[in-house]
This record gives sequence, C-alpha cells and structure tokens, in this order.
Amino acid sequence: MAKPVLGRGLSALLGGGGGSARAEDKAFPSPALPAADASQERVQRVPVTQVRPCAFQPRKDFSPESLRELADSIKEQGIVQPLIVRPQGGNFELIAGERRWRAAQMLGLTEVPVIVRQADDRAVLELALIENLQRENLNAIEEAQGYAQLIGQFQLTQEQAALKVGRSRVVVANALRLLKLAPELQVYVRDGRLSVGHAKAILGLPSHEEQKLATDRILKKSLNVRQAEELVSFLQSKSANPSHAKNPGAGPGQDAHVSSLQHRLQERFGTKVGLRYQKGKGVIEIKFFTDDDLERILVLAGISLE
Repeated sequence: MAKPVLGRGLSALLGGGGGSARAEDKAFPSPALPAADASQERVQRVPVTQVRPCAFQPRKDFSPESLRELADSIKEQGIVQPLIVRPQGGNFELIAGERRWRAAQMLGLTEVPVIVRQADDRAVLELALIENLQRENLNAIEEAQGYAQLIGQFQLTQEQAALKVGRSRVVVANALRLLKLAPELQVYVRDGRLSVGHAKAILGLPSHEEQKLATDRILKKSLNVRQAEELVSFLQSKSANPSHAKNPGAGPGQDAHVSSLQHRLQERFGTKVGLRYQKGKGVIEIKFFTDDDLERILVLAGISLE
C-alpha cells in the first residue's frame, strides 16, 4: 500500500520542477507557501560559507555514514536538487537540503546551487517538519520536539499542529508524551538504546527516578517490550502500598481477606488496584498510566474496543 503524503506537499516551496534526484532528496508539495511562478524561478550559485543551517530544523542527528554516501554521489553527479533557502541577515538560511549542504562541506565545495524563497518562521518550521516526516528522517524524540516547538512557539493546539503536518492528533499527542521521559532516557531513545515501545512502557512510571531504575533493569537484562511492560507493572504495584482506614467494627480476619483480594486483583491486572470494602459495599479502583495500559486492562477484563 502506498504511503500517504503528509499535508498537501512541498512542491509549492521546492518549485515542483522535474529532473531526477536521489530518493532522499526528492521534493514533496507543501501547504505553507503559495505556488512559485516557474517562469521566475532561478537557480543561483552562492558560496557555501554564506549558507547557514536552519534554526527551526527539527533534525539534529546526521549519520556520518549516510553523509559520506551522499558526498560520494555528489562527487560523481553533482548536486542535482538545489538547496532551498531564504535571505537572512546578509546570508542565506536553509529551508530544505541540509544534508546536501553538509555533504558539500565534506567535499570542500566552495559553491552550492540554491533557490531563494521568502518564508516566515512558522512556514519554515512547518515545512522542515513535513519534509523530514515524509522522508522518515527524524528519530522519535526529534519528532516530538518538533511538534512541541510548533505548538509552543506559535500557540497552536495539538489538533492544529497535527493538521499542519498531516498527522492525526493522537499521533502528535503520543509523540509529545515521550518528552515526559527523564532527559537521560530521551537520549537513549534518540540513539536507539531504547525503542519507542520500551519508552511507552517506562512512561507508566511517574517519577524520573523510577523511570531510570526501570531502564537500568531493561538494558541490563535485555528485556523486550512485553517484558518491560511486566516490569513496570510490578514496580507500579510495589510502589502502590495504599493505606486504608480500618473499619472499627471489622475484625482482623476481614481486613486480611480484603487485603488478599486487593493483592490478587493487582496480580490479575498488573497495575495498582485499590479495594475499599465496608458492610457489603465498596469501590474497586484500577489505575492505568498509558493508553496502551488501558487497552491491556480492558482486554484482560474481556471488554472489546470495537
């Protein structure tokens, strides 16, 4: 099945012209800017030293190996797709094409081909996010930080941000949750030591110290995602230790029975469970900490989501 195109594309920004290009450097249409007049489009060559990286570029990690491969291709064929830039303080700021710019520097090129466009900060951030998401260039933390920047800097709701980049609100919301991880653990997700599945499980623990403890065990024991979820459920149950007021009219045998039932419920659902009972009435409270956690509990309870 063909992958859906994000937003309405980048061709308006990138010119939508023909010509071949590496798959990773192809242009995609974008909603953020009006279509360019092809008759006025002009490729310029500017000193590579006059081009600056974009302050709104969500991608921070660039693989040296992939840059070297791109540099080898440019050495053989040249830069097929011009960089897209905007004027900025006497220089040019990149909108699209940072990998090509970096590869050109690796080769010691003195000039690069560019197309100059006018774009405000919001348009640049939207376009940078769309371009990188379309090409799957961002790791999960970079993606989350891009959404957070778009929402925070331009006062958008999650729904509005999702529409800007062609994602669902749920996708954006789930991505933003990753930023609740302890900063050290966000680094682990960035460099691949923790998968997004592991990270979602760890987010079931509210404090950074608990998250770090769980991560240490996950990495030392090489736990898979399911095992990590079980570990987190165990840690949740261990830290629950709820205190219940005793019923003065209830004997010790009844208190022990309630406690035993509560423990069995916690084992059954793998999460914190509160059981309050008095004279045939009471409350059972089952806690969940993520959407995945809720879905797991519902399945255990035999409740279909459909």
